[in-house]
Amino acid sequence: MGIEEVLLGLADRVLDFDEASLAQLQEKYLKKVSEFAPVREWERDMILYFLINSVRVKNKIFNENVKGHVRSEQHKPSRSLLRIVK
Repeated sequence: MGIEEVLLGLADRVLDFDEASLAQLQEKYLKKVSEFAPVREWERDMILYFLINSVRVKNKIFNENVKGHVRSEQHKPSRSLLRIVK
């Protein structure tokens, strides 16, 4: 299995988590990465922090775009309310 396949699988698994649980973990890992240590554990914690953050940013962008799409559809008239009267 190549690197890309592993990363895609990881992304699929992370997308299955709910944002509330990820938000709690993000606070935990923010504290951990705030105290730098030149060790692999700190590096792993940093990757985890940004992985969680990326899901939260993705959700924010997704929600903003969905809201914008719904708003633009609400302004489109389904049919004209004006009729020609003779």
